[in-house]
Amino acid sequence: MDEEDRDQFSDTDPEESFEDLLNQSLVGPVYLNTGEKVKAVISNITKEWVFIDLGGKSEGYIPIDEFRDDQGNAAIKEGETISAYFLSSKNNEMLFTTRLGRDSTGNEHLEEAFRNRIPLEGLVEKEIKGGFEVKIAGNVRAFCPYSQMGLRRVENAGEYVGQQLTFKIIEYAEKGRKLVISHRIILQEEIQKQKDELRLSLKEGMTVTGVITSIRKFGAFVDIGGLEGLLPISEISWGRVEDVNTLLSVGQNVDVVIKKLDWGNDKFSFSLKEILQDPWEGIELKFPEGSVHSGRVAALAAFGAFVTLEPGVDGLLHISELGKGKRITNPREVLDINQTIEVKIGKIDKAQRRLSLNMVPTEDDMEEVSNYKQRLDENHQNSSGSLGTLGDAFRKKMDNKKRK
Repeated sequence: MDEEDRDQFSDTDPEESFEDLLNQSLVGPVYLNTGEKVKAVISNITKEWVFIDLGGKSEGYIPIDEFRDDQGNAAIKEGETISAYFLSSKNNEMLFTTRLGRDSTGNEHLEEAFRNRIPLEGLVEKEIKGGFEVKIAGNVRAFCPYSQMGLRRVENAGEYVGQQLTFKIIEYAEKGRKLVISHRIILQEEIQKQKDELRLSLKEGMTVTGVITSIRKFGAFVDIGGLEGLLPISEISWGRVEDVNTLLSVGQNVDVVIKKLDWGNDKFSFSLKEILQDPWEGIELKFPEGSVHSGRVAALAAFGAFVTLEPGVDGLLHISELGKGKRITNPREVLDINQTIEVKIGKIDKAQRRLSLNMVPTEDDMEEVSNYKQRLDENHQNSSGSLGTLGDAFRKKMDNKKRK
């Protein structure tokens, strides 16, 4: 070994260097089939080409235009790992693509693109019966059905015309004269890639930001960036929600808590109300037992009425509390939905999130009871018996009115 060779290894471990040289000598060139997909590291970037290292003694190149954005910038860097498809080899130079460009000449690679699911660019030229006519690979015409254009039903076909999109060939017939392509597949693959990444980072109970994509009677669907799940109507607010549209709108940004991640069945659910303060926190201070409050009749049942004191806090007014001493068979006889009434807090069960309520007599009722009690005092002032409770006097007085 001459002096120059010694200088090369003066700052390194000789054993490691010779081992590396030996391994490199044992690795031969890479042989690929047309359309085969590889992962490679970007080794060099020039004005026209991106060179990729395939390992061993093999190197490939890709037109840099495939990486340029709308502003002409190439968002790549040396050392980055990318996926590419092998197209051809000439003079030991291997041509790759990340997608077949719209300016490709002829259709020599279209069959390989179909068989190996290579993406290709296309210009949506016009709407035709059943879908769209798309120009790919220069001047090759292909058909994209409505169902294969987007993830959801095409509502406005005009918004796609003139767009440059990425497609995959799903039907290749008559030697390329009949081509059916899909943009939907591209979108689904992007979403799946995002889901795979999210699966590594998301956990139930996390708070994430999403966008409302659609609204239904039973709730709303939220996209958190590649993963769409349901926000049930019961998880929108602590209070009762009659119409989702009154609280949410399509395109609205929301923070939600992840309730369930069912990756196997592709079902995900979120909660908006868990972001909000629980109205039952400190319930004893806001609604102490014995205190009187105004409430709205939210629902009527055979056994009583549910009264909303504030969103998320409902109490039960039993049917025995209604009728002012007169027996009734249904709360609808004396109450209406959305009617405002005065109630008194009877009992709080914070663990079960239940409130029992009592009816508050009006001033007229109290005055009549007071007069009745006064008459009892006058008539029985010499009696040693008990006058009974205020409630007993009230019920007796009402029974007398009923007999009259």
